[in-house]
Parts: sequence; structure tokens; C-alpha cells
Amino acid sequence: MKPLLIYITARDKKQAKRIGRKLVEERLAACANISGGIDSFYFWEGRLRRDHEAVLIVKTSHGLLNRLIKRVKSLHSYSVPCIVALPVIGGNPDFLAWVRKETAAGNPRSKRRSIT
Repeated sequence: MKPLLIYITARDKKQAKRIGRKLVEERLAACANISGGIDSFYFWEGRLRRDHEAVLIVKTSHGLLNRLIKRVKSLHSYSVPCIVALPVIGGNPDFLAWVRKETAAGNPRSKRRSIT
């Protein structure tokens, strides 16, 4: 499974922590990092907006992407949350192996069937 970094913005640090914890508990992510202070400028519904948000960076595997997006949307307060997948093209092989191992439990395709 190819590793991914998922960039997610949240209303605040509390919401980011709740989402990150759920994703890791449910094995949709190996790890979630939270930064609690970004200022965002964007147009929404025809108006320029400015918000103070939190950033959540999640490490996961490609095979879990669709389930992760669906779960984040179900936990998020925004009607159109920022959820962006970034491919990992390299890194510490030991860390990348750990991400694969930790997310394998959440990927139904990775479960081995016993032969009985």
C-alpha cells in the first residue's frame, strides 16, 4: 500500500483532535498531527472570509483514502471540509513500513483469510 499524507483543516484545535483521534482509533490512520493556529483567507458564498483554524496532517495508506474521506466528512462541522491527499514519494523506510503496518488493520483488502 502506498503511503499518503492527508491535509485537513478544522474549525478549531478541539475539532481537529476529535477527528484525528477517531481516525487513529478506527485504524484509518497511523498517526495524526495537529497544529492549532493558522489564519485562512478564502471566498465562501460570494464573500471574502477570514478564519482562525487548525490543521490536521494524517498519515495513512492509499487503500484507505475513500473511507477516510467519508469518515472525516461525517465528523466535520464544515459542509465542504478541506481534505487533500498528498502522495509520499520517499522517506524513512522504517517509518513508511510502520504506517503500512498500522493502517493494514483498517484496510479490509489487507486481511488474510485463514485456510481451514
